Amino acid sequence: MIPGIQSRRRFKDLSEQEILALAISSEEDDARIYRSYGELLRAEYPDTAKVFDGMAAEEDDHRQRLIDLHSKRFGDVIPLIRREHVAGFYARRPVWLIENLGIERIRAEAEGMERDAEAFYIKAAQRTTDADTRKLLGNLAAAEAGHQARAGDLEAEHLDEDSRAAEERTSKRAFLLTWVQPGLAGLMDGSVSTLAPIFATAFATQDTWTTFLVGLAASVGAGISMGFTEAASDDGELSGRGSPIKRGFSSGIMTMVGGLGHALPYLIPDFWTATIVAFVVVFIELWAIAWIQNKFMDTPFFRAAFQVVLGGALVFAAGVLIGSG
Repeated sequence: MIPGIQSRRRFKDLSEQEILALAISSEEDDARIYRSYGELLRAEYPDTAKVFDGMAAEEDDHRQRLIDLHSKRFGDVIPLIRREHVAGFYARRPVWLIENLGIERIRAEAEGMERDAEAFYIKAAQRTTDADTRKLLGNLAAAEAGHQARAGDLEAEHLDEDSRAAEERTSKRAFLLTWVQPGLAGLMDGSVSTLAPIFATAFATQDTWTTFLVGLAASVGAGISMGFTEAASDDGELSGRGSPIKRGFSSGIMTMVGGLGHALPYLIPDFWTATIVAFVVVFIELWAIAWIQNKFMDTPFFRAAFQVVLGGALVFAAGVLIGSG
């Protein structure tokens, strides 16, 4: 027997009482998830938080109707059966797994929850012979299908055009400050600062493996340094720049990527082939940085290109001159 798989009950083997108990626990879990979403979003997106509060209240009403029916048919003792006890039953992603993916991802997750619940109630209604139970389950299936419309009504009530625009601006700003800005700074640092040691080593030794090892060490070391520096420099509480851990990872990883871009070509054994490929990679890296600055930071493209390409060219020239001297 495989633990956690073979020990689960099959949905077709559940009694009508167990189906009701499963529906009750599922509605309770969904209400808690919606409330968690609301609390998660309340500080930065108060109007969307109200939408999730309303959806949680809807789930509470469904749960109470199911409990009333269970009490009428089977008494007040509800069997303990949850989603994870039933093989093949839909699962909910943990809130902590969704919370880092942004407001639109949370809204999409909520829509998926409603579709899963609708499908469950349709199947559950087919499994029961009691008229009252079948009627309630069918009504709940219709209610879950109508939740998207209800969510739209709640959004219309709490999210006017100005509120939605303000939340979108807040979401964009959080994304830029937490991910794009530190990542861009890391990419620039990794791409530019490692040029000198990599190409100085290349022209001094004309040994591709040694050059690669120097580039690898410089890239990894710079990534670790930038990551820790970004995480330790600002906890995000006052600046609103978001989690220092997220910013540290973004900055550190992109710094390492920027350096490895022109170190990896030196895995090619032929020196001049590797060097020409590295030249091309550097060119692409610098123009990509200029494009990102223009796309996300609203920096005029030609100004960004001039700054990045000029700086990179100077560092590159310094590395070649030192290595050739």
